[in-house]
Amino acid sequence: MTMAKRLKQLLATCALLALSACGGKEEAPGTITLSYASPYPPGHPFSKADIEWMKAVTEKSGGKLVIKPFWSGSLITSDQSMVEIRHGVADIGLITPIYARGGAHALRGQAGFYGGIKDLPDQVAIYKCLEAAFPVFSQELQGLHVLAVQGGNFPGVLTRHKPIEKLEDLRGLRLRAQTEALGVLRDLGADPVNMPMGEVYSALAKGVIDGVVAPVDTVHSLHFGEVASYFTGLHFDRGAYPARAMSDKAWQRLTPELRQVLKEAQPIWEAALSRQILNAEDRGMEKGKALGMRITNALPPADQERFRALYAENARRIADELSHFNVDGRPILAHAQELISARARGETPACFNSQTEQSP
Repeated sequence: MTMAKRLKQLLATCALLALSACGGKEEAPGTITLSYASPYPPGHPFSKADIEWMKAVTEKSGGKLVIKPFWSGSLITSDQSMVEIRHGVADIGLITPIYARGGAHALRGQAGFYGGIKDLPDQVAIYKCLEAAFPVFSQELQGLHVLAVQGGNFPGVLTRHKPIEKLEDLRGLRLRAQTEALGVLRDLGADPVNMPMGEVYSALAKGVIDGVVAPVDTVHSLHFGEVASYFTGLHFDRGAYPARAMSDKAWQRLTPELRQVLKEAQPIWEAALSRQILNAEDRGMEKGKALGMRITNALPPADQERFRALYAENARRIADELSHFNVDGRPILAHAQELISARARGETPACFNSQTEQSP
């Protein structure tokens, strides 16, 4: 981060401290204002869902709870967001445990355990099943109160100058990828790196990386179509993760009635995220065509099957590596795969039903 950006963030933080003491300030009788921070601009699909949630919270609380947003990384960063929210840089924020540098090993690793997953709703439901079954998830979220879980569109590969027509074409490319895909790409001869999405546009434009593993929605939502010429729908299975959270300190300061408002707003937030993410995929595809990008929907079936096999082997590797952090990853992987197999058979796991029963 540059000195200018650090100064900008510090000034914004000071402004927020003056505004709300980073814990919610009663600005008018019976009204509490909470700060919300995101690394994304207000026009991003994630932010559109956030705004929908903010309006719902204010309406459900009868105007007693107001959310004040701080966009575009003015308060928090992608890789340190969990720590920043936990310590009150903002009351509520977008968290990304999949980018966390430490302290979220199980949450980051489990995102690679979803081989064979079919859709976004199942991503979210299976994550919640895993969270209920394995206490390590809650332990890594200590100090945070999760307000929404988020899945996502299935990533492909965007590249600057070279189309990907077969797996061998990945060899030698420096690609930004999510943590759970790094091992697979190395197996295929690529040179993968992990970085927050907010840094990818610049890295692509400057040629620091040759491409990025990302969904086609990023062609429009993050303007990657301006710096990449090709998209290939190499299907990377992905999982969900806790994506919006409130500091537990701020949560404890709310009345029981206002806590209930936030509980009731969680399915609203998750539904808005799902809808915005899916709509963004269509917009990304349309934008790519308008820009003249070369879009390949899928690799040859044999290549995709080989990739799935490598992905499954990499999931086992990630599960075993979690032992370095005193996490037994194999049971988490096994349970995720059991749930995905049940869904493939058309079954509804009991933990899916319990989520419905527990919803406000």
